[in-house]
Amino acid sequence: MTVPVQSTVISTQFSRRKWLLRISTGCIPLLFSEHSSAGGQVEEPLMDSVRTALGSAIANQAPPVPEFRNTESKLAYLRWLGAMSERLKKKMPELQIRQEFLQAVWYESKRAGLDVTLVMGLIQVESNFRKFAVSSVGARGYMQVMPFWTRVIGDGDPGKLFHMQTNLRFGCVILRHYLDRERGDNFLGLGRYNGSRGRAPYPEAVFAAQRGWRPDDRAVG
Repeated sequence: MTVPVQSTVISTQFSRRKWLLRISTGCIPLLFSEHSSAGGQVEEPLMDSVRTALGSAIANQAPPVPEFRNTESKLAYLRWLGAMSERLKKKMPELQIRQEFLQAVWYESKRAGLDVTLVMGLIQVESNFRKFAVSSVGARGYMQVMPFWTRVIGDGDPGKLFHMQTNLRFGCVILRHYLDRERGDNFLGLGRYNGSRGRAPYPEAVFAAQRGWRPDDRAVG
């Protein structure tokens, strides 16, 4: 495949650590509000070259339409789309919204050079697939992006983080940035994404959720 470069609180009151541990063991609460317990990225100084590169990666807003080298790769994508759509049905009942979301996740993950199952696991932990989730520190949307990123590499409008593709674009570009900083180490990169670098509960929760989005795993998590 080639991709163009381009409130109410949770009913049972868990601490953030206990909530993450419950996710990692598969015991995810059934009732969520639009409030999220997820953490957020820490604003750090960026070199001008890095800021420019990240801004450029964010700027191109072409429609998230996958392109394929051949029929086999397209069929593989369609099989993935069908399987993931079935698993996501309980969290996103509307078929069109579900398929548009999955297509965008696939596109933005591949565009950023990320494992789509890792991105799905991260979204599950960060927002439980809620478009308008807001954390206690102000992180927004599916991938719980901190508003400062719109000032640093975007147009300064944090409201756009509730737009599906914009949120996924920011989230995937930021995750790629953190993984690059950690030389591909998923554990440390995820920790940076969550603002908890070096601590185990968050990356372990994402890895546990990730397993439910692998094609050969029937559990949604």
